[in-house]
Amino acid sequence: MADWTALADAELVAAAVSGDRAAFRALLERHYDRVHRLAWQLTGSRADADDVTQDVCCTLVEKIGSFRGEAKFTTWLCGIVYNACRDLRRRKRSFGAFTERLAVLAGLSRGPDGRDLYDAMWLKSAIARLPPAYREALALVVGQELSHAEAAAILGVAESTISWRLHEVRRTLGAQAGATD
Repeated sequence: MADWTALADAELVAAAVSGDRAAFRALLERHYDRVHRLAWQLTGSRADADDVTQDVCCTLVEKIGSFRGEAKFTTWLCGIVYNACRDLRRRKRSFGAFTERLAVLAGLSRGPDGRDLYDAMWLKSAIARLPPAYREALALVVGQELSHAEAAAILGVAESTISWRLHEVRRTLGAQAGATD
């Protein structure tokens, strides 16, 4: 059995594309927490992050062969997570909040637990007033430690746009912090 932990992502991807299930599993294990963390940062909900992470893992089986190595694997993977979160938002809008409340009332799904409520309050206190474009840039650069160029590639904007958005985040949050002093 190979020591997958010693291999770089590119080597794991090559082995996974060749059909090596153990390499694919090692790749998923290495990046699972990153996928979940980004999904949680973008959705603000553990339940949604769980759903997105599961979708990304399933999608990765199909898409791993399309990874061309033009960007780092982690950048490419963050792009998949970002798109999955965007798709989730679209689906949620189409079904509406009514169906979610109905499912909880009917006992078909659980409502948010105490951790979700606490985490959501904490998260919202820091970023609630930020426009979505600012939150997305913040999640990719700060939360996922991607470069401005990598975040720009994922979001389909210029690198200078990412820099400007992060400047605006600092300015806005600084103003909010100053208002509460």
